[in-house]
Amino acid sequence: MHAGDRYRLTAFGGLAALSLDALSSVAYGPEAIVLVLITAGVASVTLTFPIACAITALLLVLVLSYRQVIAVHPDGGGAYAVAGRQLGRGAALLAAASLVVDYVLTVAVSLSAGAASLASAFPALADELLPMTLLGLAVLTAVNLIGIAESAKVLAGPAILFVGLIVAVIVVGLTRPHPVAVIGTAHTAFDPVVALGVVLVLKAFAAGCSALTGVEAIANAVPSFRAPRVRRAQHTEVALGLLLGGLLLGLAWLIRVHEVVPREDVTILAQLAAAAFGTGWLFYLTNLAVTAVLVLAANTSFGGLPILLSLLAKDRRVPSLFALRSERPVFRLGVTALAVVAALVLLAVDAETHRLLPVYAVGVFIGFTLCQTGLVRHWWRERGARWRARAALNGFGALLTSVAALVLLVEKFTEGAWLLLIIIPTLVLQFAHVENYYRDVAGQLRLGELPPKPRVDSAERELVVVPVVTMSEVTYRALIAALRMRGEIVAVAARIDPASTDRLSEHWERWSPGVPLVVLPCPHRSLVATLVGYVRKQTARGRAVTVLVAQVEARHWWHRVLHNPRGPVLTAALRNRTDAVVATLAVRVD
Repeated sequence: MHAGDRYRLTAFGGLAALSLDALSSVAYGPEAIVLVLITAGVASVTLTFPIACAITALLLVLVLSYRQVIAVHPDGGGAYAVAGRQLGRGAALLAAASLVVDYVLTVAVSLSAGAASLASAFPALADELLPMTLLGLAVLTAVNLIGIAESAKVLAGPAILFVGLIVAVIVVGLTRPHPVAVIGTAHTAFDPVVALGVVLVLKAFAAGCSALTGVEAIANAVPSFRAPRVRRAQHTEVALGLLLGGLLLGLAWLIRVHEVVPREDVTILAQLAAAAFGTGWLFYLTNLAVTAVLVLAANTSFGGLPILLSLLAKDRRVPSLFALRSERPVFRLGVTALAVVAALVLLAVDAETHRLLPVYAVGVFIGFTLCQTGLVRHWWRERGARWRARAALNGFGALLTSVAALVLLVEKFTEGAWLLLIIIPTLVLQFAHVENYYRDVAGQLRLGELPPKPRVDSAERELVVVPVVTMSEVTYRALIAALRMRGEIVAVAARIDPASTDRLSEHWERWSPGVPLVVLPCPHRSLVATLVGYVRKQTARGRAVTVLVAQVEARHWWHRVLHNPRGPVLTAALRNRTDAVVATLAVRVD
């Protein structure tokens, strides 16, 4: 094994580290189906299983498609990389916008669903969902700003416990024809006006497709696997599909058998756990495990979105600051931006999961559709072995996900989905605007072009200006630094206080450092305006000017406010209003 592979993922490690987002979706996916079906009456809940079968079939198509994504794009990148290479700039920008929405909503949905699961076990917390989600978000943000990396070994424990308990809920629940415990207050959204029909089934199917979020995570992280990376990642993708499909079908069958309906302040999954285990310690352990896995699923966005923003920054589509790592190293600006936006989303929806799921699924399906459409374009260009069958598979998957996205968008349009028609185009336009700006700047700076050979007139000496306020160690160090530079050196003072200026001139004459002191008239008593005017006159004559600004810097941040900020202000003014070269000299004090 290669030495570097020791720190990369095995197939099992990849399943633990990269599948939590997808596996945790069983906590809210089946419930989303029931919330739609119940509007046509309790009897319609029996359709949960056939709808789950259809969703599992779509899951199979997506898994097969992403196996192909892994093979075609082994360097990762997901929908953004596929769309950029196969469909062009516009599709890449659309994929990036949908991924940004996806990552933000992953945090909001996972935390709100986790809080709901915790409140199902502890009803006293039912009115504290929003504070709990914001507290969880604050903890995740702090952990990621510190730079504690995820470990597959650490994540394996919660993942195994979660899957084991959900499997136990299904197995034990199937052995009991009727629930042994009913929790929560009965509450249904039955509407006698709503009739069961094709449209309602399509709505339930589209809502339940929120259970497919996270399927693409493995394809995005192929470089994280041990060699042979492609084969390991493909095996992990298949394992995720089989596991997720099995859990979805098992839970859907239990819902059908027990005719589980929504109840106030209790999730569907919590009801199934109570039906299987009663309300003893296994019930509480199940809900705590669900909460823990959902929080860990939210944390995947803190690893994914900052990296996506760094890729966009390298492509000059977001500010370059997003590509900078801190000392940890962490993309702190990306982590902070994600936390702020996710907090605003949670506040806007009052941490209610069902209000987020439709918008969440639409954003995810846009990425699915673009990724599979890009693969169709790839097979059409390459035309290798069995390219028609592969293109047909990807095209069918793109058709299904686009239909699901359209149904969700239309159904939930008045409930907030219309925001996507503003947010995603706004992000696309913003990415394009930033990219165009960087392109224009690159043209003006002639980046990548060979400049003409520099010619300097040796007879003309550069003017080095040293601003002076009083006699001090700062003045001494500034002159020493200036004398090391080639050019004509002149110290400049502004006559703001005549008495102080006369005393400075007297001391300067007595000191006689070999550098002339020029005292400038200062009618407006502004040092900055006076020095800027003097420098601009020198540069207007075609002379090269360097200004050396010395400033005191305290070693401790709490002492910095005690020092005069004249140096930074003067530096900023000279850089903004003159063509001079501005150099700074830090004189540190304890």
